[in-house]
Amino acid sequence: MKKINDITIIDDDAITVFGLRKLISSSVDCSSIESYDNGKIALDAMTEFFENGQKIPQVIFLDINMPIMDGWEFLEAFIKIPIKDKIRINIVTSSIDPFDKKQWENYKSKSHHLITFNQKPIDRNKISEITQVA
Repeated sequence: MKKINDITIIDDDAITVFGLRKLISSSVDCSSIESYDNGKIALDAMTEFFENGQKIPQVIFLDINMPIMDGWEFLEAFIKIPIKDKIRINIVTSSIDPFDKKQWENYKSKSHHLITFNQKPIDRNKISEITQVA
């Protein structure tokens, strides 16, 4: 498995963030795992990274239901940042709403990033699969 420099978790649920951190730490060779409570804070950080010539995380775990800026709003703004690298964005949700699957299909088709749709909970086998660099 290729070493991953940076992984970011964007989720307002502390228990989910804790669980993902544990799974990632025990299953994936990565240098750092950052987390953000909502899409706005994460978008500001990603924009700053890009503007300062810093690397954007290679793998992002994104919840869709969050306060302030939800996952769809984050994704809409994120794909407009002219990042040349292909980022793996894992949507991680407990939603069973067909609208969310349609939204995913929409974003998947209009971005060069690898965007996947994953149902919570994520287990050890799934974490290894979805943390491969895009």
